[in-house]
Amino acid sequence: MMRVGVLVTEQVRVFDYAVATEVWGLDRTARGVPRFELRTCGPHRSMIPMTSGVTCVPDHGLDGLDECDLVVVPGVQNPTAPVHPQVRAALRAAHARGATVASLCSGAFLLAAAGLLDGRRATAHWLDAEELARRHPDVIVDPNVLFVGDGSVWTSAGVAAGIDLCLHLVRRDHGAAAAAEIARTMVTAPFRTGGQAQFITRPIPAAEGQIDDLSKVREHVLNDLARPWTVAQMADLARMSERSFARRFVQATGGTPLQWLLTQRVLAAQHLLEVSNLPITAIARRCGFGTALTMRHHFTRHVGLPPRDYRQAFGPTHDAG
Repeated sequence: MMRVGVLVTEQVRVFDYAVATEVWGLDRTARGVPRFELRTCGPHRSMIPMTSGVTCVPDHGLDGLDECDLVVVPGVQNPTAPVHPQVRAALRAAHARGATVASLCSGAFLLAAAGLLDGRRATAHWLDAEELARRHPDVIVDPNVLFVGDGSVWTSAGVAAGIDLCLHLVRRDHGAAAAAEIARTMVTAPFRTGGQAQFITRPIPAAEGQIDDLSKVREHVLNDLARPWTVAQMADLARMSERSFARRFVQATGGTPLQWLLTQRVLAAQHLLEVSNLPITAIARRCGFGTALTMRHHFTRHVGLPPRDYRQAFGPTHDAG
Protein backbone atom coordinates (compact mmCIF):
# COMPACT_ATOMS: atom_id res chain seq x y z
CA MET A 1 0.00 0.00 0.00
CA MET A 2 1.30 3.44 -0.92
CA ARG A 3 1.80 5.84 1.99
CA VAL A 4 1.17 9.53 1.34
CA GLY A 5 2.13 12.16 3.90
CA VAL A 6 0.62 15.66 3.84
CA LEU A 7 2.78 18.23 5.62
CA VAL A 8 0.68 20.53 7.81
CA THR A 9 2.25 23.75 9.04
CA GLU A 10 0.71 27.00 10.24
CA GLN A 11 -1.46 28.88 7.75
CA VAL A 12 -1.63 26.03 5.25
CA ARG A 13 -4.10 26.86 2.50
CA VAL A 14 -7.27 24.85 3.10
CA PHE A 15 -7.91 24.22 -0.58
CA ASP A 16 -4.48 22.68 -1.15
CA TYR A 17 -4.84 20.51 1.95
CA ALA A 18 -8.29 19.40 0.79
CA VAL A 19 -7.02 18.48 -2.68
CA ALA A 20 -4.44 16.09 -1.25
CA THR A 21 -6.93 14.49 1.14
CA GLU A 22 -9.55 14.18 -1.61
CA VAL A 23 -7.16 12.45 -4.01
CA TRP A 24 -5.44 10.07 -1.58
CA GLY A 25 -7.66 10.06 1.50
CA LEU A 26 -10.83 8.37 0.20
CA ASP A 27 -11.34 4.63 -0.17
CA ARG A 28 -12.13 4.01 -3.83
CA THR A 29 -11.08 0.36 -3.95
CA ALA A 30 -14.62 -0.66 -4.92
CA ARG A 31 -14.11 1.38 -8.08
CA GLY A 32 -10.78 -0.23 -8.92
CA VAL A 33 -8.48 2.38 -7.38
CA PRO A 34 -5.63 1.14 -5.16
CA ARG A 35 -5.88 1.72 -1.44
CA PHE A 36 -3.70 4.50 0.00
CA GLU A 37 -2.62 5.28 3.52
CA LEU A 38 -2.88 9.04 4.04
CA ARG A 39 -1.03 10.65 6.94
CA THR A 40 -1.22 14.24 8.11
CA CYS A 41 2.14 15.18 9.58
CA GLY A 42 3.12 18.34 11.43
CA PRO A 43 5.84 19.81 13.65
CA HIS A 44 3.65 18.94 16.65
CA ARG A 45 0.55 16.83 17.18
CA SER A 46 -1.63 19.61 18.49
CA MET A 47 -4.05 22.06 16.91
CA ILE A 48 -2.54 23.91 13.94
CA PRO A 49 -4.38 26.93 12.47
CA MET A 50 -4.88 26.82 8.73
CA THR A 51 -6.51 29.51 6.58
CA SER A 52 -10.17 30.58 6.71
CA GLY A 53 -10.48 29.77 10.41
CA VAL A 54 -9.96 26.03 9.88
CA THR A 55 -7.74 24.06 12.25
CA CYS A 56 -6.10 20.66 11.95
CA VAL A 57 -4.61 18.25 14.48
CA PRO A 58 -2.03 16.13 12.59
CA ASP A 59 -2.21 12.41 13.28
CA HIS A 60 1.60 12.16 13.09
CA GLY A 61 4.59 14.28 13.93
CA LEU A 62 7.25 14.98 11.33
CA ASP A 63 8.61 11.48 11.92
CA GLY A 64 5.42 10.25 10.26
CA LEU A 65 7.00 11.21 6.94
CA ASP A 66 9.76 8.65 7.46
CA GLU A 67 7.83 5.77 5.88
CA CYS A 68 5.94 7.74 3.23
CA ASP A 69 6.41 7.07 -0.47
CA LEU A 70 5.08 10.52 -1.36
CA VAL A 71 5.21 13.76 0.63
CA VAL A 72 2.76 16.50 -0.38
CA VAL A 73 3.48 20.07 0.72
CA PRO A 74 0.39 22.32 0.47
CA GLY A 75 0.72 26.05 -0.09
CA VAL A 76 0.82 28.50 2.80
CA GLN A 77 -0.81 31.89 3.20
CA ASN A 78 2.50 33.70 3.78
CA PRO A 79 5.10 31.94 1.63
CA THR A 80 7.91 34.27 2.70
CA ALA A 81 7.57 33.39 6.39
CA PRO A 82 10.56 31.55 7.90
CA VAL A 83 10.44 27.76 7.62
CA HIS A 84 11.17 25.89 10.84
CA PRO A 85 14.52 24.03 10.73
CA GLN A 86 12.81 20.77 11.70
CA VAL A 87 10.48 21.07 8.72
CA ARG A 88 13.37 21.73 6.37
CA ALA A 89 15.27 18.77 7.79
CA ALA A 90 12.26 16.46 7.48
CA LEU A 91 11.78 17.37 3.81
CA ARG A 92 15.46 16.82 3.05
CA ALA A 93 15.42 13.48 4.85
CA ALA A 94 12.33 12.29 2.98
CA HIS A 95 13.87 13.16 -0.36
CA ALA A 96 17.25 11.65 0.55
CA ARG A 97 15.74 8.26 1.29
CA GLY A 98 13.89 8.19 -2.05
CA ALA A 99 10.42 9.58 -1.39
CA THR A 100 8.78 11.73 -4.05
CA VAL A 101 8.22 15.26 -2.74
CA ALA A 102 5.56 17.47 -4.34
CA SER A 103 4.43 21.00 -3.53
CA LEU A 104 1.15 22.69 -4.36
CA CYS A 105 1.09 26.42 -5.12
CA SER A 106 3.23 28.37 -2.61
CA GLY A 107 4.42 25.14 -1.01
CA ALA A 108 7.33 25.54 -3.43
CA PHE A 109 8.80 28.10 -1.01
CA LEU A 110 9.11 25.36 1.63
CA LEU A 111 10.87 23.05 -0.82
CA ALA A 112 13.18 25.89 -1.84
CA ALA A 113 13.96 26.68 1.80
CA ALA A 114 14.93 23.03 2.26
CA GLY A 115 17.30 23.28 -0.72
CA LEU A 116 15.37 20.71 -2.75
CA LEU A 117 14.80 23.03 -5.71
CA ASP A 118 18.38 24.23 -6.21
CA GLY A 119 19.34 23.69 -9.85
CA ARG A 120 15.86 22.39 -10.68
CA ARG A 121 13.01 23.82 -12.74
CA ALA A 122 10.12 24.76 -10.49
CA THR A 123 6.90 26.69 -10.58
CA ALA A 124 4.40 28.30 -8.22
CA HIS A 125 1.35 30.51 -8.60
CA TRP A 126 2.24 33.14 -11.17
CA LEU A 127 1.70 35.88 -8.58
CA ASP A 128 4.43 34.32 -6.40
CA ALA A 129 6.88 33.24 -9.10
CA GLU A 130 8.91 36.45 -9.17
CA GLU A 131 9.36 36.41 -5.39
CA LEU A 132 10.36 32.73 -5.47
CA ALA A 133 13.04 33.51 -8.05
CA ARG A 134 14.26 36.56 -6.10
CA ARG A 135 14.57 34.73 -2.79
CA HIS A 136 16.04 31.56 -4.27
CA PRO A 137 18.25 32.47 -7.25
CA ASP A 138 19.50 28.89 -7.61
CA VAL A 139 15.99 27.74 -8.53
CA ILE A 140 15.04 27.79 -12.23
CA VAL A 141 11.57 29.30 -11.88
CA ASP A 142 9.13 28.81 -14.78
CA PRO A 143 5.91 30.77 -14.17
CA ASN A 144 4.30 29.56 -17.40
CA VAL A 145 3.51 25.93 -16.61
CA LEU A 146 0.88 24.11 -14.55
CA PHE A 147 3.37 21.76 -12.94
CA VAL A 148 6.91 20.56 -13.49
CA GLY A 149 9.21 17.95 -11.99
CA ASP A 150 12.05 15.54 -12.57
CA GLY A 151 10.57 12.40 -11.06
CA SER A 152 11.56 12.94 -7.43
CA VAL A 153 10.66 16.60 -6.85
CA TRP A 154 7.54 18.26 -8.26
CA THR A 155 6.01 21.72 -7.98
CA SER A 156 2.68 23.05 -9.22
CA ALA A 157 1.03 26.38 -9.83
CA GLY A 158 -2.00 27.67 -7.95
CA VAL A 159 -5.39 26.21 -7.11
CA ALA A 160 -6.58 23.84 -9.87
CA ALA A 161 -3.02 23.14 -11.04
CA GLY A 162 -2.51 21.33 -7.73
CA ILE A 163 -5.27 18.92 -8.76
CA ASP A 164 -3.51 18.41 -12.09
CA LEU A 165 -0.25 17.51 -10.38
CA CYS A 166 -1.89 15.15 -7.90
CA LEU A 167 -3.70 13.30 -10.69
CA HIS A 168 -0.47 13.21 -12.69
CA LEU A 169 1.29 11.52 -9.76
CA VAL A 170 -1.53 8.97 -9.44
CA ARG A 171 -1.29 8.31 -13.17
CA ARG A 172 2.49 7.92 -12.96
CA ASP A 173 2.37 5.48 -10.03
CA HIS A 174 -0.88 3.60 -10.65
CA GLY A 175 -1.88 4.13 -14.28
CA ALA A 176 -4.34 6.17 -16.29
CA ALA A 177 -7.41 4.18 -15.23
CA ALA A 178 -6.87 4.94 -11.52
CA ALA A 179 -6.28 8.64 -12.20
CA ALA A 180 -9.34 8.84 -14.45
CA GLU A 181 -11.55 7.17 -11.83
CA ILE A 182 -10.40 9.59 -9.13
CA ALA A 183 -11.01 12.49 -11.52
CA ARG A 184 -14.52 11.23 -12.27
CA THR A 185 -15.42 11.05 -8.58
CA MET A 186 -14.01 14.56 -8.14
CA VAL A 187 -15.90 15.74 -11.25
CA THR A 188 -12.76 17.24 -12.74
CA ALA A 189 -10.82 16.83 -15.97
CA PRO A 190 -8.69 13.66 -15.84
CA PHE A 191 -5.56 15.11 -17.43
CA ARG A 192 -3.92 18.40 -18.28
CA THR A 193 -0.28 18.34 -19.23
CA GLY A 194 2.11 20.21 -16.98
CA GLY A 195 3.42 22.25 -19.88
CA GLN A 196 0.13 24.07 -20.44
CA ALA A 197 -0.03 27.75 -19.63
CA GLN A 198 -1.12 28.73 -16.10
CA PHE A 199 -3.78 31.09 -17.35
CA ILE A 200 -5.40 31.92 -20.69
CA THR A 201 -5.88 35.56 -21.58
CA ARG A 202 -9.16 35.05 -23.46
CA PRO A 203 -10.67 31.65 -22.72
CA ILE A 204 -14.08 32.46 -24.20
CA PRO A 205 -14.03 33.13 -27.96
CA ALA A 206 -15.41 36.41 -29.17
CA ALA A 207 -17.34 34.88 -32.05
CA GLU A 208 -20.24 32.69 -30.98
CA GLY A 209 -19.94 29.10 -32.15
CA GLN A 210 -16.17 28.99 -32.64
CA ILE A 211 -15.61 26.87 -29.56
CA ASP A 212 -18.13 24.32 -30.92
CA ASP A 213 -16.19 24.21 -34.17
CA LEU A 214 -12.99 23.45 -32.28
CA SER A 215 -14.71 20.79 -30.19
CA LYS A 216 -15.93 19.09 -33.34
CA VAL A 217 -12.44 19.20 -34.78
CA ARG A 218 -10.96 17.63 -31.67
CA GLU A 219 -13.63 14.93 -31.70
CA HIS A 220 -12.98 14.22 -35.38
CA VAL A 221 -9.24 13.92 -34.78
CA LEU A 222 -9.70 11.67 -31.75
CA ASN A 223 -11.83 9.32 -33.83
CA ASP A 224 -9.06 9.03 -36.43
CA LEU A 225 -5.81 9.24 -34.44
CA ALA A 226 -4.00 6.89 -36.82
CA ARG A 227 -4.02 9.61 -39.47
CA PRO A 228 -0.86 11.77 -39.67
CA TRP A 229 -2.66 15.01 -38.88
CA THR A 230 -1.22 18.42 -39.69
CA VAL A 231 -2.33 21.79 -38.37
CA ALA A 232 -3.43 22.72 -41.90
CA GLN A 233 -5.72 19.69 -42.07
CA MET A 234 -7.27 20.49 -38.70
CA ALA A 235 -7.72 24.12 -39.75
CA ASP A 236 -9.56 22.97 -42.88
CA LEU A 237 -11.99 21.01 -40.72
CA ALA A 238 -12.65 24.16 -38.69
CA ARG A 239 -12.96 26.22 -41.89
CA MET A 240 -10.31 28.63 -40.66
CA SER A 241 -6.95 29.76 -41.87
CA GLU A 242 -4.06 27.87 -40.34
CA ARG A 243 -2.90 30.92 -38.41
CA SER A 244 -6.36 31.74 -37.04
CA PHE A 245 -6.96 28.13 -36.09
CA ALA A 246 -3.66 27.84 -34.22
CA ARG A 247 -4.30 31.08 -32.35
CA ARG A 248 -7.87 30.08 -31.41
CA PHE A 249 -6.72 26.62 -30.34
CA VAL A 250 -4.18 28.04 -27.90
CA GLN A 251 -6.77 30.45 -26.51
CA ALA A 252 -9.29 27.64 -25.99
CA THR A 253 -7.00 24.91 -24.61
CA GLY A 254 -3.80 26.57 -23.38
CA GLY A 255 -1.63 24.57 -25.80
CA THR A 256 -0.87 24.34 -29.50
CA PRO A 257 -2.72 21.90 -31.78
CA LEU A 258 0.33 19.68 -32.14
CA GLN A 259 0.98 19.63 -28.40
CA TRP A 260 -2.62 18.62 -27.83
CA LEU A 261 -2.41 15.97 -30.56
CA LEU A 262 0.74 14.43 -29.11
CA THR A 263 -0.83 14.30 -25.64
CA GLN A 264 -3.91 12.54 -27.04
CA ARG A 265 -1.73 10.00 -28.83
CA VAL A 266 0.14 9.25 -25.60
CA LEU A 267 -3.13 8.94 -23.64
CA ALA A 268 -4.55 6.57 -26.24
CA ALA A 269 -1.38 4.48 -26.13
CA GLN A 270 -1.53 4.33 -22.34
CA HIS A 271 -5.11 3.09 -22.49
CA LEU A 272 -4.32 0.36 -25.03
CA LEU A 273 -1.26 -0.75 -23.07
CA GLU A 274 -3.42 -1.05 -19.96
CA VAL A 275 -6.43 -2.89 -21.40
CA SER A 276 -5.20 -4.81 -24.47
CA ASN A 277 -2.58 -7.33 -25.53
CA LEU A 278 -2.03 -5.67 -28.90
CA PRO A 279 1.60 -5.64 -30.07
CA ILE A 280 3.32 -2.33 -29.42
CA THR A 281 3.86 -1.85 -33.15
CA ALA A 282 0.10 -2.11 -33.69
CA ILE A 283 -0.59 0.36 -30.86
CA ALA A 284 1.92 2.77 -32.38
CA ARG A 285 0.06 2.65 -35.71
CA ARG A 286 -3.39 2.97 -34.14
CA CYS A 287 -2.35 5.99 -32.10
CA GLY A 288 -0.69 7.78 -35.00
CA PHE A 289 2.95 7.41 -34.01
CA GLY A 290 3.69 5.39 -37.12
CA THR A 291 6.51 3.31 -35.67
CA ALA A 292 7.22 1.72 -32.31
CA LEU A 293 10.49 3.68 -32.10
CA THR A 294 8.71 7.03 -32.47
CA MET A 295 6.10 5.99 -29.92
CA ARG A 296 8.80 4.91 -27.47
CA HIS A 297 10.52 8.30 -27.73
CA HIS A 298 7.39 10.40 -27.08
CA PHE A 299 5.81 7.99 -24.61
CA THR A 300 8.91 7.79 -22.43
CA ARG A 301 9.35 11.58 -22.44
CA HIS A 302 5.73 12.18 -21.37
CA VAL A 303 5.10 9.25 -19.02
CA GLY A 304 8.55 8.53 -17.63
CA LEU A 305 8.51 4.85 -18.60
CA PRO A 306 9.00 3.15 -21.99
CA PRO A 307 5.87 1.42 -23.34
CA ARG A 308 7.00 -2.13 -22.48
CA ASP A 309 7.76 -1.20 -18.88
CA TYR A 310 4.47 0.66 -18.59
CA ARG A 311 2.56 -2.40 -19.85
CA GLN A 312 4.39 -4.60 -17.39
CA ALA A 313 3.39 -2.30 -14.53
CA PHE A 314 -0.18 -1.43 -15.56
CA GLY A 315 -1.18 -3.92 -18.26
CA PRO A 316 -4.06 -6.44 -18.23
CA THR A 317 -2.15 -8.92 -16.05
CA HIS A 318 -1.00 -6.30 -13.51
CA ASP A 319 -2.37 -6.70 -9.99
CA ALA A 320 -2.89 -3.27 -8.44
CA GLY A 321 -2.85 -4.88 -4.97
